[in-house]
Amino acid sequence: MTSTLSPARVTTSLVTGASAGARERLIAAQLALDPPAATCAVLLEGLPDGHTILVPSPAVLIERIAPGCLCCTGNLVLRVTLNRLLRRRPERPFIGLATTEHLDQLRSWLQNPPYDQLLELTPDLAT
Repeated sequence: MTSTLSPARVTTSLVTGASAGARERLIAAQLALDPPAATCAVLLEGLPDGHTILVPSPAVLIERIAPGCLCCTGNLVLRVTLNRLLRRRPERPFIGLATTEHLDQLRSWLQNPPYDQLLELTPDLAT
């Protein structure tokens, strides 16, 4: 009999704030408090505001997606980008959101299959 173990769910935080810089500073502060042993993944909505704090490296995977409603028009882009990041098996993903307008819907979407088996959502982090 063969058993298949599902991978452990990774602790994932949704990060909100007034600006891209504020969201990046909050993520950087979280990483300084609790650095992952391997890699973290950062999915940021929107372009940097000229003061990029997080720098891509083998330990910090960073992807950016265009701003917009991530649970409506940006859903496909979010799914594709998130799936690409999760295939790299980060220890600690962060998703930085430009607006909280549909935060509850996005959180609900991430708590349904297939993400319910992959992600363990923390309380939201706000700047």
